[in-house]
Amino acid sequence: MDAPRSAITSPQNARIKLVQSLRDRRARDQTGLMRVEGYDEISLALASGLDLSMLFYCPALFRSPDQAGLLDTIGGTGTELIEVRRDLFERISYREGPDGWLAVCRSPVRGLDSLWLDACPFILVAEGIEKPGNLGAMLRTADAAGVTCAIAADPLADWGNPNVVRASKGAVFSVPVAQAGTPEAIAWLRSHGILIVVADPHAARPYTQERYVDPVAIVVGSENHGLSPAWTDAADAQVGIPMFGRVDSLNVATAAALLLYEALNQRLAAGRPQVGR
Repeated sequence: MDAPRSAITSPQNARIKLVQSLRDRRARDQTGLMRVEGYDEISLALASGLDLSMLFYCPALFRSPDQAGLLDTIGGTGTELIEVRRDLFERISYREGPDGWLAVCRSPVRGLDSLWLDACPFILVAEGIEKPGNLGAMLRTADAAGVTCAIAADPLADWGNPNVVRASKGAVFSVPVAQAGTPEAIAWLRSHGILIVVADPHAARPYTQERYVDPVAIVVGSENHGLSPAWTDAADAQVGIPMFGRVDSLNVATAAALLLYEALNQRLAAGRPQVGR
């Protein structure tokens, strides 16, 4: 059944107000909805099996005439298609230079008990991340490295933040994600027999000397404060990244990338299959 199509011209329309409200975390938490902006991000969300409730589009902003074909694809899913004029789309867009695509969907965030684990889980945990761009960048790397899932522990930036979606290039839909408090996350990892390896800039053991081929969670901390004592107390191993300059730490997304790819290289060498996405 084809989805209904409509056109909106008024900024006072209830649907326009809804999509604008989803810029704020409180509205996302209250409704369980989030925004997805951008042709590539929406395409990945659809390819990952996500259902869209509404799609706002503006043909005048499409980057290519071929992109219009996505409307036919989405129209067959039951998503409400809403055309808006250019000035109104630019008003509701979170981005500078929008490409004419903006959707509303249910949040993909799961509870820990809803996460699927393979035989040898490979997990990223990020505690207290403040900057959405860092959380999104880590998730993009996690997708590339084939992690089983990613957990935000006590996050200040949530997975549904528009800048997380943008920085991850839509990987928030391709990688199973969850949010939890730190004690809950530690208990869950312990209950599944998963090794906890924490990144600590003061650790004496270089990250390249740790073993990551068994079920493992790599844990990184916030930009300003690092990891809480709960994680360092729970750690099976603490690893550091050698640094020889005057700056005392790396950007958290960079640090996570180094550890994830060291783990990936070891797991591939050991014949551990990675999650296909």
